Amino acid sequence: MKIECIFQLIKFGLVGFSNTLVFYFLYVILIYLNVPYLLANVIAFIVSVLNSFYWNNKYVFKRKEGEKRNIYVTLFKTFIAYAWTGLVLNNFLLVFFIEIIRVSKYLAPALVLIVTIPLNFLINKFWSFNIKKEKKENEEN
Repeated sequence: MKIECIFQLIKFGLVGFSNTLVFYFLYVILIYLNVPYLLANVIAFIVSVLNSFYWNNKYVFKRKEGEKRNIYVTLFKTFIAYAWTGLVLNNFLLVFFIEIIRVSKYLAPALVLIVTIPLNFLINKFWSFNIKKEKKENEEN
């Protein structure tokens, strides 16, 4: 693994940690306000994906000279990637932990993150924030 990739993983972890706090605090506030846990999870998910996208775009997977990225396509890919891990897999595991295993609805999201964080890094690195290099004009001639 290249050293750059290791640094990206560390930065992703830092962004992910702060994003987890955003998600979890919003989730807990919504639960406290008697919002059903699945709805609280979806709302916290949307806010946390926007937060994650911003920091991953600016800090973790930032563009270098000669690289281009369509911000709207990247945001769409980020939502798709997180929709699978953050909504489908997350909600499935949340229901599993809360309803079947009987874990507290306050603790269950932390257990879910053990599965989803590594998946999110790989999906974001190799798909959502995949950078295309621009061809120089003299290379085309």
